[in-house]
Amino acid sequence: MMTNKLIARLMVAAALGAAAVTGTAYAQQEGALAGAAKTGTATNDEAITSKIKASLADQKQIGVTTADGVVTLSGTVANTDIGTKAIQVASAVPGVKEVKSELTVASK
Repeated sequence: MMTNKLIARLMVAAALGAAAVTGTAYAQQEGALAGAAKTGTATNDEAITSKIKASLADQKQIGVTTADGVVTLSGTVANTDIGTKAIQVASAVPGVKEVKSELTVASK
């Protein structure tokens, strides 16, 4: 009888130990995946910014920043047509979720 209880306790302890190890491994894997996702997003944001800047190479006064796929255009443009074109160019780049315009039109 005592042997059965001892065996049962050892089996429970082994099961709990295995669960603890599995849980720790799972938590580590989740953390690694979260870190990889953040790194991937940063890299993707840099690529988006580079593509937009290359497309707007003739508009050096327009600043471009990207965070989590959201592009912000800033600076002063000569007229609304230039601003509209910049927004359209940014919107057309793959991976862009939204374009925010902080562009201002220069006064004459």
